[in-house]
Amino acid sequence: MIQSVCIYCASSTRIDPVYMEAAAQLGSLLGKRKMKIINGAGSIGLMRTLSDATLQAGGTVTGVIPRFMVDRGWSHSTLSELIEVETMHQRKQIMADLADAAIALPGGFGTMEELLEIITWKQLGLYPKPIVILNANRYYDIFLQMINKAIDEQFIHPQNALIWKLATTAEQAVDLIFEKDSFEYIPKIGYHTNLIKN
Repeated sequence: MIQSVCIYCASSTRIDPVYMEAAAQLGSLLGKRKMKIINGAGSIGLMRTLSDATLQAGGTVTGVIPRFMVDRGWSHSTLSELIEVETMHQRKQIMADLADAAIALPGGFGTMEELLEIITWKQLGLYPKPIVILNANRYYDIFLQMINKAIDEQFIHPQNALIWKLATTAEQAVDLIFEKDSFEYIPKIGYHTNLIKN
């Protein structure tokens, strides 16, 4: 049963409002379901927008953040729960452990690193939970093209393109984490040369 979701997303504020809207919609949808959100506890950007929308809609938010970020004033001050850790590695492990699924919104280095790490964990059998990429505004199109390239060049086995689900809207992302086959990574044979949904 999905009761908590880890959300990876940006802390940047200088971005197109369409991404803020996607974060707000996702937070609102999950909050209305009384879900527990796990995120990086950021006080700005998509993290702030997502957290505020979740709380306003009736959900709860647990933020996990390294102590040095708290000391710099980067943590959201009104979350349901704030967990302070020593390292970035501990942050990512706890976020994954506390959640029943993961959704990645658009983001920068940190978001992409978190997404690729959780995908790798699932590939290795260490994370048997749903992973959804919310491709808002087609942000991840180039990322998916790179995956296609890696498959074509045989750096990535084609079955590994099945590790995550791809959503284009917040509503679809929420629906996908509840799909039964999202829980298990089941290898299939055949190249996936068009991972981008039109």
